[in-house]
Amino acid sequence: MAIRKIVIYPAEILEQTCQPVVKFDRKLAKILDDMYDTMIEYDGVGLAAPQIGLDARIAIVDIDDEHGTIEMINPRILESSGEQTGPEGCLSFPDLFGEVTRPDFVKLEAFDRKGRKYTLEAEGFLARAIQHEIDHLDGVLFTAKVSRYLEEDELKGVESE
Repeated sequence: MAIRKIVIYPAEILEQTCQPVVKFDRKLAKILDDMYDTMIEYDGVGLAAPQIGLDARIAIVDIDDEHGTIEMINPRILESSGEQTGPEGCLSFPDLFGEVTRPDFVKLEAFDRKGRKYTLEAEGFLARAIQHEIDHLDGVLFTAKVSRYLEEDELKGVESE
């Protein structure tokens, strides 16, 4: 496993729609392992493939809860409801944080590293992190959804996705 370099905005790949994954093989497993190591190294709670320079619909989330590391290949949100507003950051935008409103609940469908389809329901911060990473796969950056940027004294406990 290896630590990959984080792609920083304004790199073009961050605003592109990523290509679906069609091969579930050792290369994919290595990418997922590297993404996890990279996310941990940079103290994030999520990471999407374009953030390490890959044009692929791959993302991971780990908010340190009972779900553990969630690997999402070709994810899509099936349902969403409610509303939550809270702080977000992004590893591709170092030291930039903003307040973002998103649905409070999502139901998603994705594939795991072995190509098995699964569904997952998430609420609160987990739902926020999942939506942030799926947005990356569609070329949508959190800065497009910020209602206001946050000052340093407002950032205690905010994690980057």
